[in-house]
Amino acid sequence: MGKDVSPRSRPPHDRGQYRQKMQRCLDTFARMLAEERFTFPRKHIGLEVELNLVDSTMRPSMSNAAVLSSMDDELFTTELSQHNIELNVPPRPLDGESALKLEDDLHAHLGRADTTASEAGAHVAVIGILPTIGAEHFDQKWITNNPRYALLNDRILATRGECPLLSLEGRSPRDGELEGLHTYADSILPEAACTSVQLHLQVAPDDFAAHWNAAQCLAGPQVAVGANSPFLLGKALWAETRIPLFLQATDTRPEELKNQGVRPRVWFGERWITSIFDLFEENVRYFPGLLPETDDEDPMDALDDGRAPKLTELRLHNGTVWRWNRPVYDVVDGTPHLRVENRVLPAGPTVLDMMANAAFFYGAQRALAEEERPVWTRMSFQAAEQNLHAGARHGFDAQFYWPGIGTVPPDELVLRVLLPLAHEGLRSSGVSATVADRYLGVIERRCVTKRNGSTWQRSAVEAAERRGLDRDSALAAMLGTYLDLTRAGEPVHDWPVG
Repeated sequence: MGKDVSPRSRPPHDRGQYRQKMQRCLDTFARMLAEERFTFPRKHIGLEVELNLVDSTMRPSMSNAAVLSSMDDELFTTELSQHNIELNVPPRPLDGESALKLEDDLHAHLGRADTTASEAGAHVAVIGILPTIGAEHFDQKWITNNPRYALLNDRILATRGECPLLSLEGRSPRDGELEGLHTYADSILPEAACTSVQLHLQVAPDDFAAHWNAAQCLAGPQVAVGANSPFLLGKALWAETRIPLFLQATDTRPEELKNQGVRPRVWFGERWITSIFDLFEENVRYFPGLLPETDDEDPMDALDDGRAPKLTELRLHNGTVWRWNRPVYDVVDGTPHLRVENRVLPAGPTVLDMMANAAFFYGAQRALAEEERPVWTRMSFQAAEQNLHAGARHGFDAQFYWPGIGTVPPDELVLRVLLPLAHEGLRSSGVSATVADRYLGVIERRCVTKRNGSTWQRSAVEAAERRGLDRDSALAAMLGTYLDLTRAGEPVHDWPVG
């Protein structure tokens, strides 16, 4: 969820000072780009995995403070709700067989987290939306004890002026009958129901626009193939319900502003870009600060002194505009860098599935970014956005638009076009053929079987209901089996049902 803030933010009369500081940060960033102040020795990847804690009944376990205290591991941190923790994997090269080491590390980290959680009477669930979460878990008392979370909750609710409305429709896994969710929450905690895998790629400034545009083109196929969030509050909804839920849970717009076309803070964007500056400029121009604090650094002075400016206000503000592909400016050991953070994928179901999703993204993104005639020059931005929503809603049953093909289902698009590109991109990145085949083979089999986490969950709940279980019991039984299969480690397309 980003940087910490003090419990008190600046009073309203300091908004002008905050805007001036934000603009100075933006001007400094523009100067850094113009003067080529970024060194870029090699590309690194990194990732974050958001996790759920559940008790023996498969319900949320509000125990993140106890679990993190016992772990005492700087790679793990809190998230918005007390039933969430987050794993931050350090950046590393992509080439060779380093992905195999990353896979081993993920197994070790998640295994340790699960072992520690068990000592607190809990288990780790690596899943897009915890299917057993209830409306009672959205009470503000379950917000993690961190000033930033409380302040963010208060600011979003105050800006909106009313409780968030969760309104979604889906189909029953058993008989296809319409299922709907229409309820209000008194906090932003429904956002904490959304747990994701975030893929990071460090990119040189001159290459950033191509990589971001490519990532936007991939968002729909990614979410259709990797969907793992079909249930919320007992209802069967979208294949990847995280996508609309995140928007609705953190929406600062009342209905009147929606009707005016005011942009949401959970945002796909509205155009292809030519520079990373375009995205930060949009952030400053379109979105008021939710956490309007300023520090004492003058970023221009820092740059003149030969230091990498922190750009604190710009970075904190960027963390409250939730793009599905977020631009990031960061400083590590005094050296600034840029990265794309891909945020469309859910957590789970297994480490191997998450590694496969990552390999597919990194490979296809690079190949698309390096094409002589890029796909985004032949495709409207609105078509890419429509692909995302179609993939999130319908999963493998979606229909996409793709240049040179027209209308195409996700499995066919991936098998015919994107998997070959992913192989090409990984090869260009120096990834060994053995590694590429291991992970992209999982994506291939997932498309052939049309079985991802979302379809497996729906099938498992359908089977449980046919055995006579009610929906709540079926969801709990499904989740218990899901946790066992996650630990076993076989990819989801090979999971049995029933």
